[in-house]
Amino acid sequence: MTTLLIQTQTVPLTVNLPGSQSMTVEQFYEFCSANRDLRIERTASGEVIVMPPAFSDTGNRNGKIAQQLGNWAEQDGTGEGFDSSAGFTLPNGAIRSPDVSWIKLERWNALTEEEKASFAPICPDFVVELRSASDTLSSLKKKMQEYIDNGASLGLLIERESRKVYIYRPNREPEILDNPETVNCAPELPGFVLQMAKIW
Repeated sequence: MTTLLIQTQTVPLTVNLPGSQSMTVEQFYEFCSANRDLRIERTASGEVIVMPPAFSDTGNRNGKIAQQLGNWAEQDGTGEGFDSSAGFTLPNGAIRSPDVSWIKLERWNALTEEEKASFAPICPDFVVELRSASDTLSSLKKKMQEYIDNGASLGLLIERESRKVYIYRPNREPEILDNPETVNCAPELPGFVLQMAKIW
């Protein structure tokens, strides 16, 4: 067994594995299982991206977003919410872990129990990415567009440093909100209004 030691400070590392073939989904699953303390994603082309753990303040704010979404989802009852530990296999083959996500109940229930217990082959309907010190804005914008291109109906990219929220929807240019107090996620998530005070 080969051990790959990756030391990260504040930037993600892309791991290029030897051989002509990229890591399969099964190999990626084994790799993630062997490195449970790392945040790991896989691009559509098979590159493996290892990210440092979120800093404490970012994790705290991610938790507040997930809490707000979870409270709404519990009352609304039309879908399931997920935190940043959930990975999904997008239609393009990428395996991504949004900071917060939500999937309509009928789409989630259409998956088998085996699919749900893996990196489920589904793109969430709603995704949130909160930029941390280890993220570049350009890479997150590409990731948000990837979610939209693969079936997400709404995406929020939150940039705390400049207090901007980029709202992504299919077939539209991103809408940019400057220092909003709230972000209304209707009509995709009726009644869900993200309160920004504790996220900034």
